[in-house]
Amino acid sequence: MAQKDLKENEKDLTTEEQDNIDAVPEEQAEPTSTETAADTQPINQASEKEAALQAELDKTKDTLLRTAAEYDNYRKRATKEKEAAFNNGMSHAIEKILIILDTLEMAANAPTQDEEYKKGVSLTLDKSLTAFHSLGICEIEALGKPFSPDLHAAVMQEPATEEFPSGTVIRVFQKGYQLNGRVIRHATVVVAE
Repeated sequence: MAQKDLKENEKDLTTEEQDNIDAVPEEQAEPTSTETAADTQPINQASEKEAALQAELDKTKDTLLRTAAEYDNYRKRATKEKEAAFNNGMSHAIEKILIILDTLEMAANAPTQDEEYKKGVSLTLDKSLTAFHSLGICEIEALGKPFSPDLHAAVMQEPATEEFPSGTVIRVFQKGYQLNGRVIRHATVVVAE
């Protein structure tokens, strides 16, 4: 429609004006559907490539996050296993030393005429107990306490009394010990019925 109006106005124009109008390019006609498809094809390909790259980036990011999480879990597990191995080794060594401690306690409690001997045994026992405490080893209190299968091993039962009601530890045959809250050796006890 604009071209029709332009041609009607051209009749009224001078030659010079006419030449100037001819020099100006006419408005481009609307592109055909084949031209539109050809022009948008590179854009579509770029969008597809961008989507593919984004998917690949997301996949790589997910893989990296999973790998980092797996490594963190491995590190924590390795630390726990290392601590457990150390504690197991320490528990094993302490079990063997507890026999010596029991012998020292029996020697310190045995009647003797030689006071110097008794004093030497008592000092050795005290130093051993101090060393045990510094390592985090403590005796399991049992006498007069309620029986606990987690801490005590009952070998006998005796009738309950007013002093020791039913379920209470009456006597300790062998002391029990814990390492940082973990039982190394259960206390061997007699329990009131």
